[in-house]
Amino acid sequence: MSGATGNPGKKQKIQSGLLLFSAFLIAACGLVYELIAGTVSSYLLGDSVTQFSRTIGVYLFAMGVGSYLSRFIVRDTIEKFIELEIALAFIGGAAAPLLFLAFSFTEHYAYVLYLLLVVVGSLVGLEIPILLRILKDRMNFRDLVARVLSLDYIGGLVAAVSFPILLLRPEVGLVRASLLAGILNVLVAFVAIYIFQGQIRLKSQLVKACAVLLALVTGLVYSKPLQSFLDHELHTDPVVYSEQSNYQKIVITSWHEHFSLFLNNNLQFNSFDEYRYHEALVHVPVQMLFDGRKNATAPLNVLIMGGGDGLAIREFLRYKNLARLDLVDIDPAMTRLAREHVWLKELNRRALSDPRVSVHHEDAFIFIQKPKILYDIVILDFPDPGNFAIGKLYSDIFFKRLKRVLAPGAVAVTQSTSPFVARTAFWCIHNTIAAAGYKTLPYHTYVPSFGEWGFVAFSQAPLAMPSNLLVEKQLRFLTKDILGAMAYFPADMARVETGVQTLMTQNLVHYYEKEWHRATR
Repeated sequence: MSGATGNPGKKQKIQSGLLLFSAFLIAACGLVYELIAGTVSSYLLGDSVTQFSRTIGVYLFAMGVGSYLSRFIVRDTIEKFIELEIALAFIGGAAAPLLFLAFSFTEHYAYVLYLLLVVVGSLVGLEIPILLRILKDRMNFRDLVARVLSLDYIGGLVAAVSFPILLLRPEVGLVRASLLAGILNVLVAFVAIYIFQGQIRLKSQLVKACAVLLALVTGLVYSKPLQSFLDHELHTDPVVYSEQSNYQKIVITSWHEHFSLFLNNNLQFNSFDEYRYHEALVHVPVQMLFDGRKNATAPLNVLIMGGGDGLAIREFLRYKNLARLDLVDIDPAMTRLAREHVWLKELNRRALSDPRVSVHHEDAFIFIQKPKILYDIVILDFPDPGNFAIGKLYSDIFFKRLKRVLAPGAVAVTQSTSPFVARTAFWCIHNTIAAAGYKTLPYHTYVPSFGEWGFVAFSQAPLAMPSNLLVEKQLRFLTKDILGAMAYFPADMARVETGVQTLMTQNLVHYYEKEWHRATR
């Protein structure tokens, strides 16, 4: 026979190739663990820039520690490498479930996160130095270093590209991604066991590798109920729907005959009282527009950015002169849910199916740079500015560019967080809009699920709080009698001087994070 077993040189070449490919796999898995930790922390704690910065910093430090510690491994290098891969597979594979459990059951999530990063990072830091030592007798050292490091970097690139495209898809999600990376790590251990079976304690290493593989595969098989359990532990009320989209974690919880929508663990609305928020968001600026027009029945062109749940659209459908409504929401999963989920489409009255409504799945910042028509009303129903990615949608440059889509006399409004809890953040939004050259009119209302909530209406024409509502009889909350009070700010919510929100400084995000953190400690 002239197969691999009969040709020692060919056999060694194949083995070296498998070990080099292991460098690619361990680099990819190592980066996936790091990305999972950063993503989970961003979902649970907000402010993705801060969370990823801390995660990357601690992880790289731990890798440096692991690389340094590799100098003390002088015996049984192959055995240590196999045990290292098995340990990393088990700990890294359990990373996402462990972090979610830590957030749900302890008050020390940060300690668990950093301990996990130090352990996993140190183990990852050990891998390449030990692998180089194993391969040094099989290859020229110069070629060895070049090949291992190039495969290491390529593995990192593949993981970075695959993570948002493949591993964050609804069919996979963070829990499955973590377990899959763990399985790849333990497969590296099996490759090493196969290659060096005559030089190691074969039975002992096989038992350990098989035990970890069985645990990870079992976790993967039962990942759906595991994810369901973790979702329930993160929320007070029973979870009836959960989806990891390419952009966010979408969860619906049930509370008696009502339900709530959460995005990345942040409450977006409760069906019990959402009408208060949406009536204030929509009908106040519409009435401002009508008061400034001679003809209140003229065709109405509307742009809503954010608001993929369809609840703001529902309010606009009360107006018979609505001619066109464009909804811009970056996440197709959210608008699909609004169309298909029985509770949500009943609440929004099938608003997204109205023939006057067109849905655009793109970034709002990009959408306004290429306007096709001008709008009479623009509604900015974005999430709160809790991170820098959302903060750009509250920046001075965004509001300046928004002028490109505004018809003469058009009125726009943005939700602006709580003027009571986050007073500085609220007035920062107002002051940024004013600095962009608009006439502004701030107002607020009480929404039980959120507390006192604020809005800023703005236009290039002067604005006044309306004294009438054309659709008042169709509304559950808003009346002409309370309109004036909505524009009054008592002393503890009165205007304060702030910096302007720019893309470079992001003052608003810092105000917001500080005030809400203080309020929810």
